[in-house]
Amino acid sequence: MKLDEIDKKILQNLQQDSKKTNKELSNLLHLSVTAIYERIKRLERNKVISRYVALVKPDNVDKSFMVFCQIKLIQHAKDYIIKFEAEVIKLSEVLECYHVSGEYDYILKILVKDMEAYREFMLTKLTNLEHIGSTQSTFIISPVKSTTAIEL
Repeated sequence: MKLDEIDKKILQNLQQDSKKTNKELSNLLHLSVTAIYERIKRLERNKVISRYVALVKPDNVDKSFMVFCQIKLIQHAKDYIIKFEAEVIKLSEVLECYHVSGEYDYILKILVKDMEAYREFMLTKLTNLEHIGSTQSTFIISPVKSTTAIEL
């Protein structure tokens, strides 16, 4: 889908605050409320806007320990990959999982309460998944940049 400047401005505004009303957007962009509504609906229909979410501050829900865990599978057989991916999707502590190239096969972004919770997660959940050859964990000291907004 080809985005014009108005579409981009709508998206930029919604990425900063998805609770902005159509009226607020219409005032900002000098369009009618109906025009804003129609444009947003078109962006949703075309999957440019995939969903709306509330971003929760991890510290405020007692989940401030973030880890990037690199996973190496014992083999790259298709059934090993499919099985691993199906199982890792079920782990609530895993916020993101990426199949990557390089020395490791996957990178997981994990969020838990503290080091003890991570140890428990590793011992009882992650290392119990089939086909994991090795893991390497990197603990986040301090986030420097974290955004969900895509520059348009």
